[in-house]
Amino acid sequence: MSASELDGRLDDPPDDPPDDLPGDLPDSLPGTSARERTEPASRPSAPPRRRLTWQKLTLLPAFLVALLLATWLWFEQAGLDTITENALSGGQVSKALWQHIQLTVISTFFVLVIAIPLGILLTRRRFRGATPVALALANVGQATPAIGLLALLVIWLGIGRRAALVGMIAYTVLPVLSNTVAGLKANDPTLLEAARGIGMSPSGVLSRVELPLAVPLILAGVRTALVLNVGTATLATFGGGGGLGVLITAGITNQRMPVLVLGSVLTVALALLVDWLASLAEVLLRPRGLETDA
Repeated sequence: MSASELDGRLDDPPDDPPDDLPGDLPDSLPGTSARERTEPASRPSAPPRRRLTWQKLTLLPAFLVALLLATWLWFEQAGLDTITENALSGGQVSKALWQHIQLTVISTFFVLVIAIPLGILLTRRRFRGATPVALALANVGQATPAIGLLALLVIWLGIGRRAALVGMIAYTVLPVLSNTVAGLKANDPTLLEAARGIGMSPSGVLSRVELPLAVPLILAGVRTALVLNVGTATLATFGGGGGLGVLITAGITNQRMPVLVLGSVLTVALALLVDWLASLAEVLLRPRGLETDA
């Protein structure tokens, strides 16, 4: 072959490839339309998860209504003597119940004011060394028998509501404090570093990243503190603080079963109601990004 013929073949354009080569996929599959080929397949969207179920909303209230109704029917058929009627008349039951609610709400408020800021402070770098000491002191308050702690506070502060409130705060500060510290320490360091990397200030990292992630544990501690306060408030009567413990001690002292039963049933019902309300708040206040499918 001469050089001129070789140059001519190099100048010619290459032949078009055949339409069907082995291994090539066809442009369309049998049974598919052009719209189905151009649009991506849509995935079925999962139904939104219900945060509150009807069982959670209705079962416990229905049980409490049945419990109170049964107690009322029992009182209707029970014969009440003069001593029992005097112990329950004159609005004393409603007064004791209102005092009990006040003791629970006020003590829980001060527990939150003390424990949550202190827990935040103990997780900062400068004060991390004081965490074991603070938790040990809070544990002393809960490890001490409640009635003994109340007696010491009555000797120090005198008889009245103040001694009862101080004792209740000291007795229930540990769950909120320990859960706040544990929730803030459990945060992923990479998330915190990423927040700092995008220019967030330390207060912004705390309020927008650390605290929202720690909300479930903090709310669990608050729920525990509420239930403990309802039970501990019954001992406030020994320090002159009032509450439903007045009915319980009156029933025991006078040996009157209706008074004792009423005070006990109201205490149990209040504790269950508070726990139910706290569980609803725990669900509703939980950040949506932290929810998991049940």
